[in-house]
Amino acid sequence: MDYRIEKDSMGEIKVPAQKLWGAQTQRSYENFKIGTEKIPLELVTVFAYLKKTAALVNAEAGVLDETRKAAIVQACEEIVAHRWDDQFPLSVWMTGSGTQFNMNMNEVIGHRAEQIMAAHGQPGHVHPNDHVNRSQSSNDIFPTGLHVLSVLQLKARLFPALAHMEEVLNAKAEAYAHIVKIGRTHLQDATPLTLGQEIGGWAAMIRRNRQMLTTMTDFLRSIAMGGTAVGTGINCPPGYDVRFAAVLSELTGEEFHTAANKFQALTSKDELTAVHGGLKALAADLLKIANDVRWLASGPRCGIGEIRIPANEPGSSIMPSKVNPTQCEAMTMVAVQVMGNDAAMGFAASQGNFELNVFMPLMAYTMMQSVRLLSDAMRSFTDHCLAGIEPNEERIAQLLQRSLILVTGLVPLIGYDRSCAIAKKAALEGITLRQAALASGVEAPAYDEVMDPKKLARM
Repeated sequence: MDYRIEKDSMGEIKVPAQKLWGAQTQRSYENFKIGTEKIPLELVTVFAYLKKTAALVNAEAGVLDETRKAAIVQACEEIVAHRWDDQFPLSVWMTGSGTQFNMNMNEVIGHRAEQIMAAHGQPGHVHPNDHVNRSQSSNDIFPTGLHVLSVLQLKARLFPALAHMEEVLNAKAEAYAHIVKIGRTHLQDATPLTLGQEIGGWAAMIRRNRQMLTTMTDFLRSIAMGGTAVGTGINCPPGYDVRFAAVLSELTGEEFHTAANKFQALTSKDELTAVHGGLKALAADLLKIANDVRWLASGPRCGIGEIRIPANEPGSSIMPSKVNPTQCEAMTMVAVQVMGNDAAMGFAASQGNFELNVFMPLMAYTMMQSVRLLSDAMRSFTDHCLAGIEPNEERIAQLLQRSLILVTGLVPLIGYDRSCAIAKKAALEGITLRQAALASGVEAPAYDEVMDPKKLARM
């Protein structure tokens, strides 16, 4: 492999000749060979937007010349177009401020900007710190990147997946609104409801999660840019922070505004913790829904078996014809992973010592993984399981008729104690509730009036 010599404040280092990065990226690449987790490419794209914004605002402020601005802007646009994905190789497990990743961006953009200028007959040097990183610090751009990454990914990935699942569940709830089934609490028989009501509850969970996450996401629209090293804004032109937020909003199509207090914005990660807590709440509901589905579909002959779900693939290497609720299992594993991620996010957010949090690459990776996993799993679960749910009406009716808890409907007519005695009599003698009630002196017309399953389900 051919190498070139790059220099930084620590001296010389060899860098592969074909790479656009420079000395600081190479040092990080060599010094942090930890794990397989890399800085997400989605964060690379976000940083390209941030660097482009900085170049535009710096040029407006007169602290960056037009030639370098144009070259930096073009380099950033190429990164957004994924032309240089292989130039960002750094491990998540680096400095907690993300400084080396910021310098990776600065060096790649700087070198590419020089190539662009040379191609236009305007040779010159684009310094990664003096030009690309002008009016910035890793300490304000990485917190900004965390917020922008989260907003863009939630809007692009998670919210559409939530809307899709809610739409499918609402359609199922409407289609099965007429089917009365036995309810269950504590895994024991309870009073009736409709299959539509049960599925409608799932739809309402997804809708509520979407509403809560929408509210939480708005807190991420406050960004730290302009705080630079510790929040004071040293080396920034006047008004840079406000203008930066305005230009970034134009470029991304999402509204952002400068943080009211840059000291809070640099060191605190409360907004990210709250949003990821919303993801944990969503994961909890998704796990509950997936568990309900696999319980209700259990069998096919020796379980509950009230619904049928799609048979997507063989379920056993030894038991012929076995089919398992694999989409439910994938969904629940994702939910557990997100819950674990939330513990990591919460602890990382607590480590804002003095003027800076130093767990930010971890938080970027964790937030991105949670959003990606939830979004992908919800679409898979919706399309390959929920959309194919069908009721087993014969089994539903059979279980409904056998349940002794229907006796609850008699309570307003004859009281709790007599109703309890009737249920015990039916269980002991192996007869129906109706037979036990009539034998206990309840008149048939009165029994039939109050024990109509549709009335018990409040249809």
